[in-house]
Amino acid sequence: MIYPDNFEAKIGFDRIRTQVEALCATAGAVGKLRAETFSSSHDEVRRRLALVDEMRTVLMMESDFPDGGFVDTDAFLRKARIEGTFLDVHEIVALRKALAATGELVAFFRRGDEIKYPSLHAFSDGVDGFPAIVNHIDSIIDKFGKVRDNASAALYAVRRSIREREGQVSKRLQQIMSQAQAAGIVEADAAVSIREGRAVIPVAAGNKKKLKGFIHDESATGKTIYIEPVEVVELNNEIKELEYEERREIVRILADFTDKIRPDLDGIAGAADYLTGIDMIRAKGRHALANQCVRPILADGTRLELRHARHPLLAQALAREGGQVVPLDLWLTPEKHLLVISGPNAGGKSVCLKTVGLLQYMFQCGYLIPVSENSEIGLFDGIFIDIGDEQSIENDLSTYSSHLLNMKHMLAHAGERSLVLIDEFGTGTEPVIGGAIAESILERLRERRCFGVITTHYANLKYYASNAEGIANGAMTFDVQNIRPLFRLEIGTPGSSFAVEIARKIGLPEPIIRSAIEKAGSDHMNIERQLREISRDKRYWEQKRDRIRIAEKRVDELAEKYGAELAQLKDERSRLIREAKSEAQRLTAEANRQIENTIRTIKESQAEKEATRIVRRKLDDFRENLAKDDEADERIARKIAQLREREERRMERKQRKQAEATPAKSEPEKVLELKEGAKVRIKEQDTVGEVLTIKGKKVTVAFGQITTTLDRDRLVVVSNAEFKKQGRDLKPAIRLDAGISQRRLHFKHTLDVRGMRAAEALDEVQDFVDDAIMVGATEVRILHGKGTGALKEEIRRYLRTVSEVASADDEHVDQGGAGITVVRLR
Repeated sequence: MIYPDNFEAKIGFDRIRTQVEALCATAGAVGKLRAETFSSSHDEVRRRLALVDEMRTVLMMESDFPDGGFVDTDAFLRKARIEGTFLDVHEIVALRKALAATGELVAFFRRGDEIKYPSLHAFSDGVDGFPAIVNHIDSIIDKFGKVRDNASAALYAVRRSIREREGQVSKRLQQIMSQAQAAGIVEADAAVSIREGRAVIPVAAGNKKKLKGFIHDESATGKTIYIEPVEVVELNNEIKELEYEERREIVRILADFTDKIRPDLDGIAGAADYLTGIDMIRAKGRHALANQCVRPILADGTRLELRHARHPLLAQALAREGGQVVPLDLWLTPEKHLLVISGPNAGGKSVCLKTVGLLQYMFQCGYLIPVSENSEIGLFDGIFIDIGDEQSIENDLSTYSSHLLNMKHMLAHAGERSLVLIDEFGTGTEPVIGGAIAESILERLRERRCFGVITTHYANLKYYASNAEGIANGAMTFDVQNIRPLFRLEIGTPGSSFAVEIARKIGLPEPIIRSAIEKAGSDHMNIERQLREISRDKRYWEQKRDRIRIAEKRVDELAEKYGAELAQLKDERSRLIREAKSEAQRLTAEANRQIENTIRTIKESQAEKEATRIVRRKLDDFRENLAKDDEADERIARKIAQLREREERRMERKQRKQAEATPAKSEPEKVLELKEGAKVRIKEQDTVGEVLTIKGKKVTVAFGQITTTLDRDRLVVVSNAEFKKQGRDLKPAIRLDAGISQRRLHFKHTLDVRGMRAAEALDEVQDFVDDAIMVGATEVRILHGKGTGALKEEIRRYLRTVSEVASADDEHVDQGGAGITVVRLR
C-alpha cells in the first residue's frame, strides 16, 4: 500500500519517471514503464532489477549492441487484423524495420555458447524476428521506401508504358515549344512546366490565342498563361489512365502481402511487444548510467542498509552548479527499526527522509539506484509518508489536522512490513501537547515494529528514542565554528537545533538572544550545550580514528613492502655471490692457462727472444684487461655512490615534509654520544656504518666503501653484534641495486604539478628528476600548465642547475605546447 495518493509527487519519483520516459524511443515503451508500478514480490523485483542491470552493462561494455530500429507497430497491426484492409507502404517499411531490429536483438542476446546476460537471454527466449517476412518485404519495397517495378509483372508492364508515353509527350512538347519560340509566341528562355499533373507551355497572355490547347493555370500577375497543346492532350490522358492502373496494381500487391502475413499477426505482435520491452529496459539502463546507479543487494527480510546513497534529483541540480551531494549512510534493522533524526533547520533532515523514500520506491519499481553496490535493501508491503503542508480550505483542514489524519491512516494500516516516513513530527500545534501526542504515536509505531525514519526538533522524542528499545537517534552534523550545516547523518546520538548559533549568524540582536536563553532556562540550554559537545567530541574522535586507521594501513603497507624488498635483496645477494664466485673461478682458470701457455711456449722455443717477447706481450695484455675491469668496477662504484647520495637527499626531503605535515609528533629517539670508531645506523633504516670523524653536529660515517657526512641526530649507536649482523644481511650495493629495480618497475615518465605552490612543486620535481636519473630514463615530461608562466620558469631554473639534464623544452603544440616541459637526460 502506498499512501497518500500523491506519494510519487511528494518524493519526486514522478520527475524520475519523466526523465526515463524521455529516453524511450516508442510510445509502447512509455506505456510499459508506467505500468511497472510498486511491487513487493521478491521474484518480480529481482527480475526487473536483473534485466536493467544487465542492460546497463551492455550499454557500457558492448559496442556492437544493435541500439536502433525501435518503432511503434501496434496501430497498424490492429488495422491489419481486419479483413479487407491492407498496410500502406510506409507502414510496411516500419514493420520491416521493427522485425529486423527484433531479429538483431534476439541474435545478440542468444549468440555463442556462453550466456553472458542470462536475464536478457531468457527475456529473448521464444521471440521470432520473422526473417521470411523481412525478405518478402525486401522483394516488393526498395531501400527508399518505394514499391519495386518487379513487385509484379503487371506493375512492371504499366510503368514501362508510362515511361514510353512520357517520352513521347516530352518529345512532342519540345517540338511545339521550338516552333512557338521561332514564331515569337513563347519567350526564348521559356521551359516546359507541370500544372495539375499535366505538361504545359508558358505563353504570354497576349499570345494565348495563337497556341491551340487547354489553359490550366496563369501566373499571379496574369501575364503568363500555362497551356497544354491539343497535340499532347490525348497522350497525357493515356498517362493519367496508366497511373490509375499503376495505383490499382500497387494496392493489389499491398493487399496480397497483408493477407499473407495476417495468420502470423499474433507472433508479429509478440515481437513488437518484445521490442518495446527492450526499449523500456534500455531507457532504464541509460538513466542508470547517467546517474551512477547500481543494483544493490536484495535482502531477504525487511531491512534497509544504505551506503553512500545520493538523492538523484539533488545530485543533478548540484552537478549543474558544479557541486556534489553529500552521500548518506543509514540503516534500519529488526533490532533498530525506527530512526529519529534531529538537528538544525536547513541541515538536511527532510532531504535525508526523501532520499530514503525515493530510493526505496525506485528499487521496488525496478529501477537501479545511486548507492554503493554493497547496500542491502529489503522489500516492504507499504510505504507511508507525511511531509509538507496539506492544509485545505475546501476540506476545512488546517496544517495540524492534515498531519493528524495522516497519522490516523498510518496507525490503521502500517505494520511490521511497512515503511513510515514522517517529517517534522508533532509540529503545527502547541509544543507540549503536540510533543506528547507525537511521542504516543511513536510508541505505537514501535510496538507494531514498523520501520521508519522520523525527523523532529522535539526534545521529548529524542529522550524517548534514547531509552526505548528498537529506536535509534540520529543527528545531522553542524560546523559550530563556521556556523554551517555539514549535511552528514550520524546515527547513535541526538542532534542539537543550534538555534542560538544560527540566530547570531543571521544577525539577530544580542539582547534578544540573551533574553531567549534566560527564558529557555539553564536546564534546556545545558542539554543543548551537552549535545553540541557530544557532536564535537564524536567528530574529533572519528577524525582521530581515521588518522590512526590510515597510519596503520601505511605501516602494514610498508611492512609488506620492506618484507618483499628484503626477500628480493636476499635473492639478489645470493645471485651476485654466485656470479662473483663463478667470475673469480673463470679469471683464475684463465690466468693459470695464460701462465702455463707462457711457460710451455718459452720451453718449446728454447728461450728464443722473439717468441718469448710475443708470449710476454700476450700476458701483459691479459693483465691490462684485468686492470680495465677494475677501473670499470670503480666507475660503477662511484656511480652507485652518487645515486646513494641522491637517495639520501630524497629521504631528507621526505622526512622534512612529513615533519611539516604532522601537527604532533612522538618523542624523538634519544641521541647517544658518539665517538670515532663507534658503530652506527641511520634512523628508520637498516644501513650500518662506522664513525670516522666528528665535527660539531656533523658526523662522517663510512658505509662500506662509501663515505658520507650526516647530522648527528640522524644516527643511532648500535652494538658490534648488530653491526656484524646488519653487515651480513644487507650489503649497500645490493640494497641500492634492489631499490633501483623497484623504482624502475614503478617509475612513471610524466609528473603532474598543476595546482601546486612553487615550493611544493619544486620538491616534487627534484624527487622526480632524481628517480629518472636513478632508473636510467632518457626523456620525461613535467605537466605544469600554462597560467602566468611563473611555475614553469621556476622549474626550468632548477633544471638548468642539474648537470644530468641535457635540455628542457616545450612539448609539441599538438600535445600540450608550453603547458608541458620535455626533459632530456644525459
